[in-house]
Amino acid sequence: MNSQVKIRLNTTPEQSARLMALQRTFAEVCNALVPLVRQTRIWNRVALHHLAYRGLREQFPALGSQMICNAIYSVSRSCRLVFQSPDSPFHLSRLANRPLPMMRFLESSPVYFDRHTLSLKDGQVSMYTLDGRMRFELALQASDANAFHHHKLYEIILQLESDAYFLSFRFGEAQGAENIVLSEDSPKKALEATTVSALPEYVQIEEAK
Repeated sequence: MNSQVKIRLNTTPEQSARLMALQRTFAEVCNALVPLVRQTRIWNRVALHHLAYRGLREQFPALGSQMICNAIYSVSRSCRLVFQSPDSPFHLSRLANRPLPMMRFLESSPVYFDRHTLSLKDGQVSMYTLDGRMRFELALQASDANAFHHHKLYEIILQLESDAYFLSFRFGEAQGAENIVLSEDSPKKALEATTVSALPEYVQIEEAK
């Protein structure tokens, strides 16, 4: 069974501003990638990485290389939800030969982290930002700690909700105790484990004229 641990970050105004800057830049990278997806109809994570990584690194030098990879993952994941979910009005079978719709990631879009950009040890999280690492103490409940020790962690997501930032840790099937890092095949596992009843609320979609 899949589970999720969601923790509010107690941020200062300066820390919130740093997280917001990261979130906005992450969304900019995602939006820069959308035209390539529309042109090629490619959103497989690996194939998209080969097509876009170098250009995105040149276009967004302030964002670390691994966060560029995570933005590619975000676009790949979102496109699968929009174009491959059975209930999506933009499923490829419904679009037929029409152009893919316009997609725009909002500034409030989630930011995805991995083992290179976020670590958790002894209740303290260290996470990447545009101007250095940021650290927080996390108050983990006993049930939360149990999830970290007995389940496979496949996604770490930063989200802004009602003017507060949250970190969500998403787990899959039990794997035994492991370090808190994302595995290399986490995108596939995350998508396989996600049941979607609605389109992503952080993406605006407009059907091409």
